Amino acid sequence: MPRSEARVATDRPHRYAKQLASHLGRRSTTSWDEESGEGSLLFQNGGRGSLTATEGALLLTLETESEHLDLLEGVVGSHLVRFGTKDELVVAWTRDGGEPGTTQRKESD
Repeated sequence: MPRSEARVATDRPHRYAKQLASHLGRRSTTSWDEESGEGSLLFQNGGRGSLTATEGALLLTLETESEHLDLLEGVVGSHLVRFGTKDELVVAWTRDGGEPGTTQRKESD
């Protein structure tokens, strides 16, 4: 399955990962382990993802069919940007093979 990754710079990766997993869990199957700093996402279309909190960043991965990659990048990225409005988070996805995916950021006022 095609894969996409994003490294989101933040001083609060655990907080945002937990919030993202909780919110997406309303429509998808999600998990978050605060101790390990890792979580998973399982979407209704069969796509899956992971959340990993590291020092200074939240690492995101998605795997799904090609036709769903833009959609899932947008869903995950836009929610994260909205949660982190004050921190002005930017989610820039990179597809396997190195080509750029979509990018989500706070809209200009």
